[in-house]
Amino acid sequence: MDISIFDVLGPVMIGPSSSHTAGAAKLARIAAKIAGEGFVKVLFELHGSFEKTGKGHGTDKALLAGAMGIREDDERIREAFAIAKRDQFCYEFQKADLSGYHENTVRLTFFYEDGKKRVIIGSSIGGGRILIHKIDGMQAGITAERPTLLIQQRDVKGVINEISGVLVKQGLNIGIMQLTRQEKGKVASTVIEMDQEIPPEVEEQLKRQANILAVTIINPEQ
Repeated sequence: MDISIFDVLGPVMIGPSSSHTAGAAKLARIAAKIAGEGFVKVLFELHGSFEKTGKGHGTDKALLAGAMGIREDDERIREAFAIAKRDQFCYEFQKADLSGYHENTVRLTFFYEDGKKRVIIGSSIGGGRILIHKIDGMQAGITAERPTLLIQQRDVKGVINEISGVLVKQGLNIGIMQLTRQEKGKVASTVIEMDQEIPPEVEEQLKRQANILAVTIINPEQ
């Protein structure tokens, strides 16, 4: 079995815990990136160990910091509540029973002024690593360890060819592609892990396609 040095030492992070602090901050940061700009409030619903011991390990600060875009190696995590108060960042913490998920799991709901919301369920799985299980009810399986494209599209013939065509023109190679839909002919979600960093122009080019509804680029170092 191959073992990474990060499996032994873990990531560069602000403690005390890689799962409850670093992983929590990364999870919320990636979730906020997926949710996109314009949300006015975040509800954090904590499950299992996150709910029981998370406050003592700084999970609440880490989640809040991540949702505000603060990276997991940033010392400002410790000042998350003060920063949120200064910036009038609205948030709420509740407990939840998310049976079947990892003990370090949170459901994040992002609220928008127009009444819309986005719901993301994710876990901190150890060593600062994360797994985003669901986005708005659709299976995701996002780890954010490799450059990743998250695309929402109409479930119609030819749309995957459109996506692949844009990536080929950019010289990008697909590592893993996962397609999910809740109902035939409605909205589908595609998660693509790439072998190279994804340039920002890919988002613009994909959005030009008639059947593409939304695009999110996740590059691990950004």
